[in-house]
Amino acid sequence: MNWETVIGLEVHVQLATQSKMFCSCAAAFGELPNTLVCPVCLGLPGALPVPNRRAIRLGVRAAHALECSVHPVSVFARKNYFYPDLPKGYQISQFDRPLATAGKLVIESPDRGELTIGITRIHLEEDAGKSIHDRFPGLTAVDLNRSGVPLAEIVSEPDLRSPAEARAYLVALKQILVYAGISDCSMEQGSLRVDGNLSVRPLGTEILGVKTEVKNVNSFANVERALEAERNRQIDLLSSGGVVEQVTMLFDPTTGRGRPMRSKEQSHDYRYFPEPDLPPLVLTPEFIETERATLPELPRAKRERLAAQHGLGAYEAGVITADVALADYFEGVVAAGAEPRTTANWVMTEVMTGFNETGNLEVDPPRLARLIAMVSENAVSLQAAKKVFVALRTDPEDPEVIAKRLGLIQVRDTGALEAWVDEVLAAHPEEVARYRGGETKLLGFLVGQVMKRSRGKADPVGVQPVLRARLES
Repeated sequence: MNWETVIGLEVHVQLATQSKMFCSCAAAFGELPNTLVCPVCLGLPGALPVPNRRAIRLGVRAAHALECSVHPVSVFARKNYFYPDLPKGYQISQFDRPLATAGKLVIESPDRGELTIGITRIHLEEDAGKSIHDRFPGLTAVDLNRSGVPLAEIVSEPDLRSPAEARAYLVALKQILVYAGISDCSMEQGSLRVDGNLSVRPLGTEILGVKTEVKNVNSFANVERALEAERNRQIDLLSSGGVVEQVTMLFDPTTGRGRPMRSKEQSHDYRYFPEPDLPPLVLTPEFIETERATLPELPRAKRERLAAQHGLGAYEAGVITADVALADYFEGVVAAGAEPRTTANWVMTEVMTGFNETGNLEVDPPRLARLIAMVSENAVSLQAAKKVFVALRTDPEDPEVIAKRLGLIQVRDTGALEAWVDEVLAAHPEEVARYRGGETKLLGFLVGQVMKRSRGKADPVGVQPVLRARLES
């Protein structure tokens, strides 16, 4: 039997605020355990929550970025469950009246091309603390620094049909959130976490199968691996006559397998009810529209503009806009006078290599633009320019100064070119004879020999006429 995979994702995104969702504690990463806490985020008696205005703004901005309908009135609710890292015994979230609903995200599926994935809802909530199982042998430690950190939960429709599509969705979603300044989306620091809901059904049927939830994934690659493992597990189980149970699975990236964690809760298990200490969240039309107006150009629009404005191909535009810093850098180099296609090649090679190594763009756009101009003016060769670029990463001097210091300026003096040409012709009499016998393609070989003899200093454009004149005399 052929099976179809159905996947929906729940993405928890830490909003880019200085303080927590309902108190003034810092929403920072890496501090000593249990130092960023107060009576509000610890749930002590008499402590009252106050919503973080910036978190609400960022939630509305995320809703606009994903083309959701923002509701003027939404309601915070208590989600009741009991874990050691949940000090209040409940989480303040949103349930039946979320911040926004009915959005969409366009992705590029590796199998089905361009797809529109529905966004069911976006709601605001606070994070729980963190249980740490490897600090003390045989014991579990609890760090409540994250308790109360502001989150937006973005829930997709079950429109994804493969683990690879799920990964493509996450990549596209992260790009939008980072571009819009909503979150840094660092999985390493826990500011983006993914729960995947997956089921399988016979191909061609419409009824959804029993879904399981996959947790404990720490990268987009592992999300894809975890969903592949769960898909295969369900297919094997159903093919052998078994039944899929609605459970939460933990994925072990070391073994590449999942294991059941607990039975999957339904919404009624959480005993939601409106948060009595918070009134409904009422947003004015002006507030909602202001956040729409603050949206920057988003990745898809930027890709389309760069392709139309600068003649970039789809692949080039996609690579350059994958990171907002790279996209801004590319446009800065072009604005400084560099030719766009040539700039794209530099950004996708030397610039990206350095960026991946250090996380910084060490050569400012005007200096790269000048270096590109030096190549087009035949002041330096492309290979020499790459050496100059490496030096520019740590040297604040202009590219001309560095090229001269490294002895990489191309020689155009006719006398010097003639001397190198004469040496090469004397060293390769057989090739000279063959050229004069009609094998004109050997000109390229001889130019290469001149460049080698000159250690790359000879201007290749000036070498060719000198060589022709000598060979035809």
